[in-house]
Amino acid sequence: MRQPASALEQPRPPEVRRADPTPPDTGRSVAPMWRRMAARRAPEAPPTAEVTADAQSNGPEVRIRAFRIGFVGALGVLVAVFVGGIIGQLSTVILYIALALFLALGLDPVVSWLQRRGMPRWTAILIVFAAVIGLFVGLIAVIVPIIVDQITQTVENWPQMVEDFQNSDFVAWVGTISGSTTWIEDSIAAAEDWLGDPDNIGSLTGGILAVGAGIAGGFTGATIVLILTLYFLASLASMKRYAARFVPASSRPGFIDVSQEITGSVGRYVIGQLSLGAVNGVLSLIFLTIIGAPAPILLAFIAFLCSLVPLVGTLTGAIIISLVSFAASPATGLAAAVYYLIYMQVEAYVLSPRIMNRAVAVPGALVVIAAVAGGTLGGVLGALVAIPIAASLIIIVENVVFPRQDAS
Repeated sequence: MRQPASALEQPRPPEVRRADPTPPDTGRSVAPMWRRMAARRAPEAPPTAEVTADAQSNGPEVRIRAFRIGFVGALGVLVAVFVGGIIGQLSTVILYIALALFLALGLDPVVSWLQRRGMPRWTAILIVFAAVIGLFVGLIAVIVPIIVDQITQTVENWPQMVEDFQNSDFVAWVGTISGSTTWIEDSIAAAEDWLGDPDNIGSLTGGILAVGAGIAGGFTGATIVLILTLYFLASLASMKRYAARFVPASSRPGFIDVSQEITGSVGRYVIGQLSLGAVNGVLSLIFLTIIGAPAPILLAFIAFLCSLVPLVGTLTGAIIISLVSFAASPATGLAAAVYYLIYMQVEAYVLSPRIMNRAVAVPGALVVIAAVAGGTLGGVLGALVAIPIAASLIIIVENVVFPRQDAS
């Protein structure tokens, strides 16, 4: 039987050599590659600050170039003031452009309707524009002679009108309230004294000249707006295509759909507001002619213009027309006031919902807020365009903002 080998005869395990942790000095840096790359990519100090190291300090010292920062900031402020001044100088031109674009969007549905009937676009544009210019010229041809005739009659019959006013029941009623029977003579004497002052005559003449300059400027502005409307109407499709080029290609189809919906909403709003104004003007002309109101065509035109302003336009026109009718006779004024009181109810609850709900879907509270805000910021034009702007914002929120929120 074989005996087990002794411990000395057993095979030894292979020797394991451990690497020396200290590599030999070869004269080159053996830092890892990522450290060398990080050192190369180390960010430089910003140009507005200098970073210096002090051996006795706890950290780097940063020096801010205050003069350079202040100079650049002052240049930015000057550029902003310059741009604001340019915008202020061009405010009238910007107003013309905005109004012309608004009218072009309003006339585009009519042009598109004619195109769908097989008519070329340039022919449809010419027909629509000729109709607009014809309506504009026709209104001027009808209204201006009436105004001139009324002013002529007023000047010729002024003494008789003053005498009739002095002997009217209204003057007697005011006299019983005020306790004075000569208040009308005192008022006339005060007016004559005011007109006898040369300074007051100069200010009155300057005001008349300002009114004349304003009328001339209004005709010039109307001509410019009509020309811009023609150009915008002819190039509306190309303007939409160029606007879409600023949007990334991935978002371009959605942008085109939203822009088409917005422009269609603005166009329907303009058509709806013009329809309401036309209904008010025609009905006013018929009723004022029946009751014998003075200058019924002029008053009906005033009713049409006032109806273009949302919310307060119809009420303003009704007050003006009623006061003019009261000047003719109390019965005529009372009849006009009752008629417009009834008409405003019909317009608010019958006509406006049927016409405007198809044009723009805007909640009632938002309509009031938009009209008041627009009138405060931009006057009559601001109130006119405030509702379609609110409708456009609603379209953007419903088609862009809400889908992104639902997808996230």
